[in-house]
Amino acid sequence: MRNNHVKIIALVFALQIVLTDAGRQATAQAGKAAYPAMAPLDQYLISDEKSEIALARSAAPGSISDGAEVMVLGREGYKTAVKGTNGFLCIVERSWAQDADQAEFWNPKIRAPHCFNAQAARSFAPIYLMKTRLLLAGKSKSEITQAVATALDKKELPALEPGAMAYMMSKQQYLNDQGKSWHPHTMFFFRGDMAKSWAADDPNSPVMTANDPEQRVTILFVLADKWSDGTAAPLNMP
Repeated sequence: MRNNHVKIIALVFALQIVLTDAGRQATAQAGKAAYPAMAPLDQYLISDEKSEIALARSAAPGSISDGAEVMVLGREGYKTAVKGTNGFLCIVERSWAQDADQAEFWNPKIRAPHCFNAQAARSFAPIYLMKTRLLLAGKSKSEITQAVATALDKKELPALEPGAMAYMMSKQQYLNDQGKSWHPHTMFFFRGDMAKSWAADDPNSPVMTANDPEQRVTILFVLADKWSDGTAAPLNMP
């Protein structure tokens, strides 16, 4: 056990989350009705740059995020607001980080602080940054999906590097209307669909993954019992 007592829980909530997902599917129609199109851009922006920097940094403990590069969203895309020293990149993702078929793709309330390590900053974050630029240029969801697929096929986007991961431990995160802040967690990115080789999400398996076909990765989730500021996260969260 590490001295800082930040206990990493290897997905003991998997069954609970599967049950929650069933509820999400039941409300998917309502979500589609609630967010049928992009809201005015101002609803996605954070007007105070210092607030967005602080929110982005809250994705990881200060020992990591204090030395990270920080990017903030503007009307033409993300720009670097703070230069980093440790290779990490902290950013607040918006709703269009999801796949295009998700009900909350246009939810303007979503604020998802990430701190990517150097490998993910170089090879995974560029997909989201590209999607953002295309969206702000007026491209449709289908056009964005096709453009990303073409860029991956032509290797215009970098191949995912081994060891790519991200922290998502912000107490202020708002991931969707159902889960809201969910759990503090880390994510590990792997090429292709790895769920079968890990037996992830099988009955009684403690391993939980999400397959993201648009970005061509499998994400392994590891939950933590504390937020990035060191305060305890309730264990009975949905």
